[in-house]
Amino acid sequence: MGPDPKILLDVVQTKMPFGKYKDTLISDIPISYLEWMHNKGFPPGKLGMMLATVYEIKINGLTDILFKVKRSLRRQ
Repeated sequence: MGPDPKILLDVVQTKMPFGKYKDTLISDIPISYLEWMHNKGFPPGKLGMMLATVYEIKINGLTDILFKVKRSLRRQ
C-alpha cells in the first residue's frame, strides 16, 4: 500500500491538540518547532505521522505543496 494522499488534506485541516502551538494548523507550525519535535521524537500515531510529513515537506523546500492544497480547498 502506497502513501495516503488524504494526509495532505489532513495536515492543512487539523489543528495541533497541545503544546506551544495548540490550535495552530499542523501545516502552519514553524519549522523550528518541527525540528525540535523531530529531535525529541514525534508523538505516536496519526498526529506524529502528520507532524513528520510537514517536517519533511518544509525541510525539503516543498512548502508550496501545502499552499496549493489549502488553495484547492478554498475553491470548493
